[in-house]
Amino acid sequence: MKNFVFLVFTFCSILFHAQKNQNYLQISYSSICCGTPSTDPVMNYLSQFQKKNKTKSFEILQQSGLGREGEFNLYVGYDQLSKTQKTSFIKGLQTAINSQNTKRNQSSDGLVNFTSSKIVTKADLASIKNLTLYKNNLTK
Repeated sequence: MKNFVFLVFTFCSILFHAQKNQNYLQISYSSICCGTPSTDPVMNYLSQFQKKNKTKSFEILQQSGLGREGEFNLYVGYDQLSKTQKTSFIKGLQTAINSQNTKRNQSSDGLVNFTSSKIVTKADLASIKNLTLYKNNLTK
């Protein structure tokens, strides 16, 4: 048991020390009745922004287990962007999320929530449970 606790502690320490970002944008996926919406529109936007601006991969963390229907949060690190890129990135992300929410079936599809002014710091993430690296094509 002690070895397992030590292994988990070591893994968590390595995960948090390996992070280069200090600031993250929080994107919340909520459910109404039938599960959470797809992450595809947001991931497609991140991929397109990365290619268009020739930036490094975004660090994306996922906090799961927030509800009975699979609600979760994504945290997108964006410190590698310049000030003008950050402004453009946040505007585009907001547009992609608004578009996804507009196209949803209001009686059954969940919402994607994003507030551009809500910045989560690395210190805040250290106290969050169920936090893992989000696996997608952007982290390759």
